[in-house]
Amino acid sequence: MEKKLIYLDNAATTPIHPEVIDAMIPYLSTHFGNPSSQYSLGRNTRSAIEGARKRIAKILNCSPAELFFTSGGTESNNTAIKGAVRDLGVKRIISSPIEHHCGLHTFDALEKEGIEIVYLNIDNQGKIDYNELTRLLSDLEKKTLVSLMHANNEIGVLLDINRVGKICKQYSAFFHCDTVPTFGHLPLDLGSIEVDFISAAAHKFHGPKGIGLLFVRKGIPLKSFMHGGGQERNFRAGTENVYGIVGLAKAFELANDNLMEDIKKVSYLKSYFKEKITASIPDISYNGPTDEHSIYTILNVSFPNVGEAPLLLFSLDLEGICVSGGSACSSGANAGSHVLNALNVPSDRVNIRFSFSKFNTIEELDIVLEKLKTTFSS
Repeated sequence: MEKKLIYLDNAATTPIHPEVIDAMIPYLSTHFGNPSSQYSLGRNTRSAIEGARKRIAKILNCSPAELFFTSGGTESNNTAIKGAVRDLGVKRIISSPIEHHCGLHTFDALEKEGIEIVYLNIDNQGKIDYNELTRLLSDLEKKTLVSLMHANNEIGVLLDINRVGKICKQYSAFFHCDTVPTFGHLPLDLGSIEVDFISAAAHKFHGPKGIGLLFVRKGIPLKSFMHGGGQERNFRAGTENVYGIVGLAKAFELANDNLMEDIKKVSYLKSYFKEKITASIPDISYNGPTDEHSIYTILNVSFPNVGEAPLLLFSLDLEGICVSGGSACSSGANAGSHVLNALNVPSDRVNIRFSFSKFNTIEELDIVLEKLKTTFSS
């Protein structure tokens, strides 16, 4: 008998919401026109794109003209970071050592081109020192971009995006926030946050893969990085991913419509799992905060390296349980997690990231807990 799949790796990607699939299907079949075509079939798909942009902008409290569709979070982050250097005269970037690799590797490339890269100190839970950021920005000699994740994708630690925005505003620094882990999961009002760029990816909030979003604050003269046609108001050339855009908008609308209810449900799932696992397994600890300083979707657990623990990921997979030992975006690499290394997590621990969604149930968590108890009692 085939085992029931239990998916607890929602920080890697999420299952597409059925209503999102329904919204996309017409644009995979009958509504196939090129949005740049002048006849009605093309005009209809153009209308779908612009309608999606307007609906997203309304939720975010920004102008539709400030939103650009991309292929995902990696492209959005690269566009904002490299564009700030190329077009805005940025000579220094301030970030943290636990950013996503698409940020860190971009910083590495820019450093080789002469851009100064400064990494903030973090504590043992991954929190930055806001006073250090203020001190660094008080040096006004170099035009600076601050680039930080809203929530870390491995340990869930949250950034105070409002506080960072105000600090950056005070010292005339540009602020880019990678909101890929939080977009569609936390309220985001771009009319009240002092942020210049944000990045998002639909597959992190029950939308399709291969489609993302970049917000660029009005008045920031970021130029096109890819040349060709005049798509995305001459900012991003290439025929638009119409069904992806429609899916992104639908997924974001669904997330926003049920946001408070979903936060309450998933927060309870995380709290329940943490309480039960703490009571059931001795000598466990947690990587990153587990309180209000952590996003409610992620729990990174550090297990003792005893018995069958080194094979825990494999044994859970055999039971149909999907979890991650770190970021799935680099799961093919042999190197340990740069995030856990930065937190000085002992190398002899077994670390598992559990990440929850509104589609998970208490019954699923109980099955996982029973498997974990069996592993550490043998």
